[in-house]
Amino acid sequence: MRRLTATDAARSFSSLLDEVERTGETFVVERRGRAIASIAPAAATSGREVKGMLRSRPADPSWPAELRQLRASLAPETRRWNA
Repeated sequence: MRRLTATDAARSFSSLLDEVERTGETFVVERRGRAIASIAPAAATSGREVKGMLRSRPADPSWPAELRQLRASLAPETRRWNA
């Protein structure tokens, strides 16, 4: 974990983000010698986490009717692909 001043972080923010992305290293930003923030790689997420989040929410009772209405409004494809 590397430390840098808030001034240095501000002056080279783009380079700092590039370094975090490239190395996966965490940087601690200090002001007047005191740690005030850390800049670290974002945690990876997966489809499994998103599915779990969606399953934990109540179902929207109007969704099936809205989906039927949307599907009914779609026109069938009239052009064929040239083979």
